Amino acid sequence: MRYLRLVGLIGILALTTLSQVPGRTAQPKVRVVATLTNYGFVAQYIGGPYVEVVSIADGTEDPHFVKPKPSYAVLVQNADLFISTGLDLELWEPALLAKAGNARIMPGSLGYVSASAGIQLLEVPATASRAEGDIHIYGNPHIYTSPWLMKRVATNIAAGLIRVDPAHRDIYEHNLQHFKDEVDRRLFGHALSQMFGGDLLDRLVESGQLISFLQSRTYQGQPLIDRLGGWLRAGWVFRDRKVVCYHKDWIYFATLFGQQIVDYIEPKPGIPPSPPHVAQVVERMRREDVRVLIAAVYFDREKVRTVAERAGAVPVMIPMGVTAQLPTYWDVVDFWVRSIANAFQVRPFGDSAVRPFGSPGVREFGWPFETLATLLEP
Repeated sequence: MRYLRLVGLIGILALTTLSQVPGRTAQPKVRVVATLTNYGFVAQYIGGPYVEVVSIADGTEDPHFVKPKPSYAVLVQNADLFISTGLDLELWEPALLAKAGNARIMPGSLGYVSASAGIQLLEVPATASRAEGDIHIYGNPHIYTSPWLMKRVATNIAAGLIRVDPAHRDIYEHNLQHFKDEVDRRLFGHALSQMFGGDLLDRLVESGQLISFLQSRTYQGQPLIDRLGGWLRAGWVFRDRKVVCYHKDWIYFATLFGQQIVDYIEPKPGIPPSPPHVAQVVERMRREDVRVLIAAVYFDREKVRTVAERAGAVPVMIPMGVTAQLPTYWDVVDFWVRSIANAFQVRPFGDSAVRPFGSPGVREFGWPFETLATLLEP
């Protein structure tokens, strides 16, 4: 009996020792490479401790044009899952995938995630051609500017994780639902999320009837619109307000928050603005009293400032995704809403009471220019 107990004890010790050998029983993490930090944040949120996520371009970089680095190919070569918008946003993606030569993560494989799958794209051109220089030939690819659409993005990413790591399906599905609930709470506020749930709110947003529905109904003697909270309530100050954008990267945010984009500084995505075109936009901004110009931080800030000053508008320069200074997607959307709301609540630069750019005391919104200059240094 003592012998059997001794043998049993030795067996337990042996199993314990083997379990401590690296790679013996511990399952390796799923290696995820995301083209953008917004997607990387979602992948980490859903994957938790079971994934190792690396993102290539952050919110201060132009996602269309990323300088190739040998290290990127190495990352992709070893990846189990590759997350991309799946459109023509990341123009550098095909060359990167070809150089990496990883069959597991090529488009159409189990390890490739198209973040835009299932999303109804806006601004789809009549003909898919780059003959005139337009780089968005399949529709506007900047889906991440809508936090509501990020629920669909998260669903696509979770599906990809389950494909390559089915053993943790329950965990990924649980975290996906938690992500969706968090979006609802932050977008609509706690009260509406609890009253209606995400599915009904999704249907109202998709049909474009959310605000009219809330405005036309009451609950306990009060208009339902009074219960709207979150980002949509914070952004009420700029609902139905006109803006001009530098690039066609804001339509999904504008659609969700009810902004009116009346024009763009770029005549077409990727086409540098000519002086006559800029003059036309400036004249229109003056004529229609457009008070805010929105631009991503990777565009020429001096040009943005100059156009805003000529039009008598407030420039808002914003990162388009997660950065070291804004480490979560929640931080990014908070920053967008706060910066634009602030810009609509000040007098424009064309007002006689506001001094020109460069003068002491002039307020600028969005990404602080001194911070921006540091971030964009080579």
